[in-house]
Amino acid sequence: MTNPLADRIALVTGASRGIGFATAKALAKAGAHIVAVARTQGGLEELDDEIRKEGGSATLVPLNLTDSDGIARLGAGLHERYGKLDILVGNAGVLGPSSPIGHIELKAFNDVMAVNVSANFQLIRCMEPLLKQSDAGRAVFITSGAANKATAYVSPYAASKAALETLARAWAQETANTPLRVNLFNPGPVRTRMRATLMPGEDPATLDTAEQVAEFIVPMCAPDWTETGKFYDYKTRTLMSFRPPA
Repeated sequence: MTNPLADRIALVTGASRGIGFATAKALAKAGAHIVAVARTQGGLEELDDEIRKEGGSATLVPLNLTDSDGIARLGAGLHERYGKLDILVGNAGVLGPSSPIGHIELKAFNDVMAVNVSANFQLIRCMEPLLKQSDAGRAVFITSGAANKATAYVSPYAASKAALETLARAWAQETANTPLRVNLFNPGPVRTRMRATLMPGEDPATLDTAEQVAEFIVPMCAPDWTETGKFYDYKTRTLMSFRPPA
């Protein structure tokens, strides 16, 4: 059995549950050593157990991504231990309030932007030097259709994902002439806790699982993936280019 990601170091944020948990497991199954980041220690330990059951390995990092100094320390630790980073999966995200814009407090808006945008900005700053030390650095950020639909009543979330998309696309352009590849992945409706919070009346059995979604993220992390600045839409199984508005 081949391990296409053998000897590769993969950092996954939001790894304690949902898509992050499933992606970390899938990357480990493909041979990568996982650096699993999340706030929830118990979820990380459960992930570690699952990875070890299948013969993989993980380093657990309990960290609130709003701790920008903590992200910097993580980057320094990875440099000291491995001297590189091969894969970055920016999955961690929060939904925030579901209300009309006029009813949302500024703090609640800022809290969403802190996790969904500012944390990823700091990850890019701190992990880019390590990713450039890899022979084939790969970064994948989890986005949402809310970014381009400007979905009503979840404006902080929609705005944060639109900002994340632009941030990732700008980074892809800046690194286009390097081995680093930067892309976005839109899972669409998936059987996760966040989806259940947003749509409590929805039958989860009608949705794909996080494990099904993760199988499509893994190839975007592989050395033979060559596209950059693109958007993979899971629902349609289509890799898309961004285009200006009509």
